[in-house]
Amino acid sequence: MSMAIPGDGVIDEGAVAFVRGVLESAASVAVLSGAGISTDSGIPDFRGPNGVWTRNPGAEKRSTIQHYVEDPQVRREAWQIRLHSDMFTATPNDGHRALVELERSGRLHTLVTQNIDGLHVIAGNSPDKIVEIHGTVHRWECVSCGARGPMDEALDRVRAGEEDPHCLFCGGIVKSATIMFGQSLVAADLMRAELAATEADVLLAIGTSLSVYPIAAMVPLALEAGRAVVIVNAEPTPFDEHAIAVIRGSASVVLPALLAL
Repeated sequence: MSMAIPGDGVIDEGAVAFVRGVLESAASVAVLSGAGISTDSGIPDFRGPNGVWTRNPGAEKRSTIQHYVEDPQVRREAWQIRLHSDMFTATPNDGHRALVELERSGRLHTLVTQNIDGLHVIAGNSPDKIVEIHGTVHRWECVSCGARGPMDEALDRVRAGEEDPHCLFCGGIVKSATIMFGQSLVAADLMRAELAATEADVLLAIGTSLSVYPIAAMVPLALEAGRAVVIVNAEPTPFDEHAIAVIRGSASVVLPALLAL
């Protein structure tokens, strides 16, 4: 079943009633969130029509570990971008807050997010319930010794004049504590995501293109386990025809209507 939000922003009450029924009848709901849930907080997505990488393919180079490690200029540019990133000033929107209400209802199994902005935590979801599968921009890490700390510490050094701050423990290269292209996901995080997809009654995919693997495999895993899949996304995804319902629209508008439990 495919459903849409009309251009005037008015939600189809029949569509809302159907999906709410699916969610309310579920003992547990696993959530997979992508960049689309944060766009209404002023954070642009990456692969959408106006995405960061769509408009500037070269920007993807800064997110590749090989280029980052080998090219000091890439690192200097990355630090300047971090210094002015909207991710450090953005605030949660109604979509994030709706997922907090889902947790308070006792129905949230696990919230797996592809986002690195930390807005689910800031909104009030328990860190114990969240899997930040691609890491977080709010921490720095050393690629050599693995040391970590608050990103503000590293940014303060950049503001003080260090163009490419190195690890104070071992002198290694410092990056944000995010998973770059060329790096593997944390095995324990991936296992939690896979278990959530197969254990929860419903998998709710929000604001994600479902094209980035291995995390997009949560959907076929849920389907193979006989779980219902609901997709909320502005653009089509490869799994739309397999979902019990697909709703096109802004997560900040759709989710409060679906999850006002």
